Amino acid sequence: MYLHLGNEVSIRARDIIGIFDLESASVSKATKDFLRQCEENDMVTNVSTDLPKSFVLCRYNGEIQVFISAISSITLKKRAEVPLR
Repeated sequence: MYLHLGNEVSIRARDIIGIFDLESASVSKATKDFLRQCEENDMVTNVSTDLPKSFVLCRYNGEIQVFISAISSITLKKRAEVPLR
């Protein structure tokens, strides 16, 4: 199953490590430092053309990758939990 993150970008659901609300998670200094380090190491892909609301941490093509999305973490979580039909 694939999870659509926005802007025509989808990732395999099994590659997801975590889905986070950008506003509440970035309150923590540790999270801010982590996201800054990921950005400095070209591990961040912004798939948002609007105000970013969430970030998805995953293992993408064998490496850690962070995707910034305009879709809320709640919506992404619900999409990821939909059973296969």
